[in-house]
Amino acid sequence: MARAKRHYIPNQIWHITHRCHKRELLLKFSRDRKRWLQWLYEAKKRYGLDILNYNVTSNHIHLLVAGDHERDTIPNSIRLIAGRTGQEFNQRKNRKGAFWEDRYHATAVESGEHLIKCIVYIDLNMVRAGVVKHPSEWPFSGYNEIQNPKRKNVLVNYQKLIYLLGFNSYEDFKRYHSTWVDSYLEDGRNIHDDQWTKSIAVGSNGFIDRIKSLMDGQGHRKKNHRNGRFLSIKRAWCILYGPFRD
Repeated sequence: MARAKRHYIPNQIWHITHRCHKRELLLKFSRDRKRWLQWLYEAKKRYGLDILNYNVTSNHIHLLVAGDHERDTIPNSIRLIAGRTGQEFNQRKNRKGAFWEDRYHATAVESGEHLIKCIVYIDLNMVRAGVVKHPSEWPFSGYNEIQNPKRKNVLVNYQKLIYLLGFNSYEDFKRYHSTWVDSYLEDGRNIHDDQWTKSIAVGSNGFIDRIKSLMDGQGHRKKNHRNGRFLSIKRAWCILYGPFRD
């Protein structure tokens, strides 16, 4: 079960990944992926979670959110979604034990170019896995919702997306979004990149400096992408997840 964070960085975009226990294929059934999305919708209603994109795979999830909310919004949302999804699965399968890895990982993402790259990276997850040839073929991601906005059970905050990316209209954003995805598919850029799932922050030098000022401290060092500098992983863990346990 994901634990609540003791600290947070306000007004920050986060790319969250959460893996099933021991990377087991516990989300391989469509009914469980649907339930995860239903609980995501419930978290949005309860806590006001601002969702920018998402993808539910067979053994992990991607969730892109804008952190313009209360400090407990993200941890409470993940606790609800992960807890209820795991409980329902275990009850149905008469299973005991952990469904998820103990903690989810959150990467701070800078708006603009880096946000675009993160959106596309999430969209193309199941293409990289060889499950589908185009993200439109995978019904458990935000790609289709972005391209064909819903009127009911809306997950993605469409207005927040165009605001963060500087578009004047949603139609313009949709057109560019489709072009970005197709471009990545055509030119071979659709490859696995650890920066989106293992680093503390992804962005420009100035952005990394700002995150570093909030997370810097003593402990082991972890490299941040794009500029080659290092943050204290021990301090970063405490800010993102709560007290560090050796």
